[in-house]
Amino acid sequence: MPTHAERKLVPYSAEQLFDLVADVGKYPEFLPWCVGARVRSRSDTDLVADLTIGFGPFRESFTSRVNLDRSSKILVRYENGPFRYLKNRWIFTPEPGGCTVDFYVDFEFRSRILQAAIGVVFHEAVRRMVNAFLKRARDIHGAPTTAALSKPAQAAG
Repeated sequence: MPTHAERKLVPYSAEQLFDLVADVGKYPEFLPWCVGARVRSRSDTDLVADLTIGFGPFRESFTSRVNLDRSSKILVRYENGPFRYLKNRWIFTPEPGGCTVDFYVDFEFRSRILQAAIGVVFHEAVRRMVNAFLKRARDIHGAPTTAALSKPAQAAG
C-alpha cells in the first residue's frame, strides 16, 4: 500500500496551482505516465474523469470523482478501475510570495503484479509527478520572480 505525503512552499499562488491541478483534461500533455484523460462531467465544485495510466507493458484506466474547493483544496475519490482504493488530496495554503502545497496519495492495486511493479518505483514516480505540476506552473505562468521558496520535501512512506 504505497503512501506518499509531501509539503512544498512554491512561488506560485494557490489559485494558479489549484487551476493546474483541476485541469484534469490537460494531464496527458505534461504528467508522466498519464496517456489519456476524459472529463465526463464538470461543475464549479466537482468533476468526474477517466484517466489512463501507462508504464512499461501496463496500461490501466480508472474513474475518479474530484471535489473542487476553490478556497483551499482538491479531494479525489476513486470510483472504479484497477485499484482496491485510491485516496488523493491537494491542499493549497496562501503564503507571502507563493503558497504551501500539501499533497497526499495512498492506493493499492487489485492486481498483485501491478502492485509489485509500482511498489519498486512508487516514491520516485510520485516525486516526478509532483515536479511535473511545478514545471507546468513554470511553463504556463513563467519563472517565479521571487527567490526559490522550496522547503525540503517531507515524505511519508
